[in-house]
Formats: sequence, structure tokens, C-alpha cells
Amino acid sequence: MYIEIKNAVKTFYQKGKEFTALDNVSLSIEKGEFICLLGPSGCGKSTLLNAIAGFDTVSNGSITIEGKEVKEPSRKNVTIFQNYGLFPWRTVEKNVELGLEAKKVPKNERKEIAKKYIEMVGLSKFAQAHPKQLSGGMQQRVAIARAFAVNPDIVFMDEPFGALDAITRMKLQDDVLKISKDENKTIIFVTHDIEEAVYLSDRIVVMTPNPGKIKKIIDVKLSRYRERTNSDFVAVRDKIFEILNMKHEPDIEYII
Repeated sequence: MYIEIKNAVKTFYQKGKEFTALDNVSLSIEKGEFICLLGPSGCGKSTLLNAIAGFDTVSNGSITIEGKEVKEPSRKNVTIFQNYGLFPWRTVEKNVELGLEAKKVPKNERKEIAKKYIEMVGLSKFAQAHPKQLSGGMQQRVAIARAFAVNPDIVFMDEPFGALDAITRMKLQDDVLKISKDENKTIIFVTHDIEEAVYLSDRIVVMTPNPGKIKKIIDVKLSRYRERTNSDFVAVRDKIFEILNMKHEPDIEYII
């Protein structure tokens, strides 16, 4: 298995009291899967993502990628957050080239790679613009292009579209879905939006808070390109809504 999480526990101390953010979380992820961690605020989904990405460590249990224990972030992987993290003095093109510069990719090759991904996210006309000249959605497209340009093994995404309007959000979902499937990337995506999870995921990991644990793992057996008004799509969405609102449901795997 590509990513293996076994009995992961994460505890914090707040004001002298122990707080359990993750409780006995186990999950296996295959290479090329698009996994959504879904749940309300405080369910530990961002804590779990940060632990898999190596930004934090678990208190008990283990997390491995390709059999190696995760102890720190890897240059093979990238993370996209809600804040775009663009350098205001660099153009769109130069922002996308940033990771390639760190990898010492030759200048001409950097330009070609940046051009490819800028085109993928529909910003070719803005390649020489600066971030302040772009809308929030356009800035997030630059962040997406920059992330995929370095050819990462895994892309971690922590509610990257949470601050965007609905139309922009849907456009960016399409961008990410197309790039991830065309290039067979492994993506772990945190969201509290049920419809977003159904639209993007191969599997949805439904989490519940206090303490954070996995309630259900849902295999989304829909076609690659999904219609939000399709009856099968609506059925999966409604089933997840039911699962999130079941207060005493036993912790078992639920497959759709």
C-alpha cells in the first residue's frame, strides 16, 4: 500500500488538560487515489493531513509512505492551503517557476513547464501579471499550477477553495480534477463541503469530532466526470449527509 496509517493518535495539552485530536485512525491509500477527508470543524481532518504531510507527528501509531515512516515533510510532495502563498514581486510565470528553481531545473525548461501548467489553469493571458492584478480565484490557480509544475508524488490540499465564491470554486475543482487524473497524482484533500467531496473523490473519509476519528469510508462509484444534478450523484451526497448526522452509528466501513 502506498500510504499506510495505523492506529494514529494525536494528543495536545491545552491549559493543563489533554485533548485528543485524532483517536485510533487507520487508513490505507493507493497511489493515484483522490481522497477527501470530510467532516465538521474540529474533527481532526487538517491534523491528519498535516501528520501525513510530515508537518506534525502522531503521538501514537504510525504513518508510512512507500514503507518509510513519515517524520518530516518531503520535497517529493507539495501542500496547497487557503492562502495562496504567492510572492507579490514575482509574475505569474515566475511564481510558477519557483519550485522548479529550487530543483535547479534549467531556465529554458522551467519556462516551458511553467507555460504548460499556466495554460492548464487558464491563465496564459496573465503570465506576466503580478498577484495584485489577479482575483482570489486566479491567484489560487497560480498556486495550483505552481504545485503541479514540480511533478509531486502527493498533493496535500487543505480547504484550498474555502474562501472562494461558488462559481470560481467549481471551476477550480474541474482544474484540479483534470490535472490529477491526467497525471495520475495522489491527492489528499480536506473539505467540509459534502458536494465538493462527492465531485472530486475516489473515496471519502468521513470524520467525526471529539475525539477525531473515522466514522465511514465511502467508495464513490461514479464516472470520472460527474454531473452534480445526476440522480446517482445526489444519492451519494444525501447518504453522506445522513452519515454525518447519525449520532450513534457504529464505526464501521460503509461502501457505496
